[in-house]
Amino acid sequence: MTQKDPARPAPATGKSASPLLTIAPLTPDRWADCERLFGPRGACAGCWCMWWRLPRSEFGRMKGDGNHRAFKAIVDSGEVPGIIAYDVGEPVGWCSVAPRESFSALERSRKLKRLDDQPVWSVVCFFVAKGHRRQGLTVRLLEAAADHARAHGAQLLEGYPVEPDGDYPDVFAFTGLAGAFRQAGFVEVARPSPRQRIMRRELGRA
Repeated sequence: MTQKDPARPAPATGKSASPLLTIAPLTPDRWADCERLFGPRGACAGCWCMWWRLPRSEFGRMKGDGNHRAFKAIVDSGEVPGIIAYDVGEPVGWCSVAPRESFSALERSRKLKRLDDQPVWSVVCFFVAKGHRRQGLTVRLLEAAADHARAHGAQLLEGYPVEPDGDYPDVFAFTGLAGAFRQAGFVEVARPSPRQRIMRRELGRA
């Protein structure tokens, strides 16, 4: 892994995540790490973290290689679509975080429509490698996402986690679990459905 800037040590939050964990922005020099983490399925069924960035009809056409190319183009452009976690240099976790307007499907969502006119950054997706799940890594990623957004001028960070009822398959919890958001200092501000929450964290100034 080549790094142009050192990965910032993640806050010591979470019960079992590795103390050697580092978290860094996904920049072009880390693209190979992202590909290794997402694997041939693009994290999940050819998504390549484009679910919230494309209209649904376009996402269906792009699924797989098209999404792969589109996501790489975003990274190559210099836009940072999120942050990537490393455990002793091995990529193990991903969090998509950016200004809400970066996510066209989110902006079109009736269920997750804007609550007000405040400028907000959004956390929309997580992917954690097998063997590193259920160890508090999502909380660590949320803390780092807050730091990243704050450093870029954000004062409000929003997420859309689910509140599971019983055992909830990981594949359906890609927006995160409400409990992890609470641990990272987010508070519930809306319930668009029985399971889905909209949660926010005030960031203050960098």
